[in-house]
Amino acid sequence: MSTDDVRDRGLRALADRVTAGLWGPPGVGPRLVVCGDTKLAHELIRELQRGDARVTAVVPRQKGPRSADVRGIRGIRVVAVDRLDAAALRLAGVAEAEALALTDSDDVANLHAAFCAREVNPRVRLAIRMFHSQLAAGTRKLLADCVVLSDASMAAPAFVAAALGAVVPEHFRLSGRTLTVARRVDVRPEDVVCGLAGPGPDGRTALLPADESRADLVLAEAGGGRPGGAEREVRRLARIGRWRRPFADAWWTARGVLRRGTTVALLTCVLAVAVASWVLARAQPGPHDFLPSLYLALLTTAGNAEIDPAATGATKAAQVVLALAGLAFVPLLTAAIVDTLVTVRLARESRRLRHPWQDHVVVVGLGHVGIRVIRQLHDLGVELVAVEKDPTAHGVEVARQLGIPVIIGDASQEEVQRSGRVAESRALVVLSTDDVANLETALVARAARADLRVVLRLYDGDFATRVQRTFQIGISRSVSMVSAPMFAAKLLEREVFATIPVERHVLQVASVTVEPGAALAGAGVAAAARPGAVRVLAVARGTERWWNPDPGLRLQVGDRVVAVCRRAGLAELAGRAQAPPPLPELHVERRGGA
Repeated sequence: MSTDDVRDRGLRALADRVTAGLWGPPGVGPRLVVCGDTKLAHELIRELQRGDARVTAVVPRQKGPRSADVRGIRGIRVVAVDRLDAAALRLAGVAEAEALALTDSDDVANLHAAFCAREVNPRVRLAIRMFHSQLAAGTRKLLADCVVLSDASMAAPAFVAAALGAVVPEHFRLSGRTLTVARRVDVRPEDVVCGLAGPGPDGRTALLPADESRADLVLAEAGGGRPGGAEREVRRLARIGRWRRPFADAWWTARGVLRRGTTVALLTCVLAVAVASWVLARAQPGPHDFLPSLYLALLTTAGNAEIDPAATGATKAAQVVLALAGLAFVPLLTAAIVDTLVTVRLARESRRLRHPWQDHVVVVGLGHVGIRVIRQLHDLGVELVAVEKDPTAHGVEVARQLGIPVIIGDASQEEVQRSGRVAESRALVVLSTDDVANLETALVARAARADLRVVLRLYDGDFATRVQRTFQIGISRSVSMVSAPMFAAKLLEREVFATIPVERHVLQVASVTVEPGAALAGAGVAAAARPGAVRVLAVARGTERWWNPDPGLRLQVGDRVVAVCRRAGLAELAGRAQAPPPLPELHVERRGGA
């Protein structure tokens, strides 16, 4: 054997050992890289670990104030870097990776990392987190095999539906049918496709219960029965708003006018005239007739009083008061009229006059998620009040452009909540990025009204679960928890039609294809189902499709199984539908002679 052959064989062996060190034994699962030390990265890695993916996490060497402790996740390889560039991505194994997720909160940094990744591996599949829609659209055109997602956009419908007392998505298309997520009482029995969730024996919500009749939350075919939760609630609020809005405008106009100092001074003059008229009526001889006395008082106020030295002391005092009141009455009346007209006109132009006073939704926090929530609620015709602590936040200008009243202040303060009439609202949606401030805001609102629906965004998922359980706050959600399943599905190239948040859990409606040699090939449909984890909705074979298929139907290679699954259930179903990984080749080198 030549020296070059020995050297090449040694380099190949070294490369094999390096690859094994990066990704583990060959053929175990897809090689994936997740960049970022964010909560989304944390939830995404946990989601990917439900399958057999081999994950490398790339995190900054210096921890930030909101680091999600990705380093603490077991079973992954962690690469700490000072800067996310091409060298760092090579070190993380992107050259051999099948997909790369970029989860930083900086859109430009994610775009730069995407360009570097394509330089290292032109075939790597990209899933990029971006907030700005125009930049996201341009990125999709620039980079092939690239999925650009916004966790804020994916999570916003969940907050909107929770505020309206519904679940999401309201409608989605699946195998030629339009399905909706609704309460069982809102749909006809014949339209129910399957049960999703219901009360469990321990009092907690049970997902995909074995006894579907116990599920009060169902997946149903749209078009029959009453409209779904959010749609029905929006119609009700729209009806209320049509007849209530004129009265609300008049009420808030009157409040704005009566609070002004000019109006108070004018009312003081009117009171003085009334008192002086009563004094003159009492001072006149004969019957005490108030109307002639009022006539005399008004003339005196206007400066037409006659001086009568023989008048009584009370009459003279009343005339003096009226004369002084007359000096102030005319300019005060003019100022009050002008002030009222200008105030009302400015209020109508800035849309501040239409301040809802009951059955509205109060949204606290106008960040990325808050902006999307107020846009969707506004498009649905729901009356809103927005609260933001930072007057320079971009969401403040967005809200004002939409004609939504904005209160600048700390929503955890009682006076700010009174200004937004939180106690009279339909729901309070708290979306700022400060967990402590969000919880404090929710507790202050609950102290004012115990049955208020509160939708709370919390950064830490475990903390959110404990808050919901301890303080009996109806709904607490984590943006990353809601959006991570969709990121994982795109990263793994799974076909996910919809994600359905149910309290602190997420159900996914997805399909898998049975591959040659898979565990499901030749097995019955019952082998694909798992009580509480996977429920099969349909099986498609060529042009044929069976809804609610018989459990004994044998699955064939190429069949598409459509199911509603919990997150771990989907990973298990996908694993049983895939072909088993090839066994590693065994190389036997014969040495010596024959």
